Amino acid sequence: MNQENMEIVDHLDELRKRIIIILATFIAAFITAFIFVQDIYDWLTKDLEMPLAVLGPLDIILIYFSIAAVVSLALAVPVIVLQIWLFVKPGLTPEEQKASLMYIPASFVLFAGGLAFGYFIVIPIVLDFLLNLGAGTFETMFTADRYFQFVLRMTVPFSILFEMPLVVMFLTSIGVITPHGMHKNRKYAYFAIVIVSVLVSPPDFLSDVLVIVPLIFLYEASISLSRIVYKKRMRRLRESSD
Repeated sequence: MNQENMEIVDHLDELRKRIIIILATFIAAFITAFIFVQDIYDWLTKDLEMPLAVLGPLDIILIYFSIAAVVSLALAVPVIVLQIWLFVKPGLTPEEQKASLMYIPASFVLFAGGLAFGYFIVIPIVLDFLLNLGAGTFETMFTADRYFQFVLRMTVPFSILFEMPLVVMFLTSIGVITPHGMHKNRKYAYFAIVIVSVLVSPPDFLSDVLVIVPLIFLYEASISLSRIVYKKRMRRLRESSD
């Protein structure tokens, strides 16, 4: 086996190791979350003024599994980012390694911030709007399955998309993207944001707006952060070439 093939095998072994650690962390977090899933369920439904109905016994376990999965994903995010960082670490310079290490705690903060934004800000506004829309016309009754589908659609996409500034900073730090490129392709990014927002949000105009506006703000903030990282990277490259 030649040197190139050996390097490919080593990379694949390293990737397999990182994936196993991520899966093991997720499973451990899932089991922990499932133990406390009833408490989590009670907390998520404490502000509802009506009981949630289920249409079959399997709905209960599916709802509990969905809640536990989201909680375990949130708990596993720092480990996931750490494993990604360890995988790409050998290809980074010492300065890039030190700078990108801060992304690990930041990833958890942004993920949790996205969940909190969706749950505490977006959901109350959208839910109140939808309930008032049918007030006096329809008798409102939620099934647990439909309600938690709504909650997940209003929280999980935000938690993932809130990682955008972090991803942009990292890709800028290793030279994959530039702030000029992001600025030049802004109209395409806006179009993609609109498409994603329509797909992940409930089918009403207010929900679309509540998703689109924060994502556009995140994209613009990402450009600003990319400029900062890009300037630092160019300065390091100039210093290393002198």
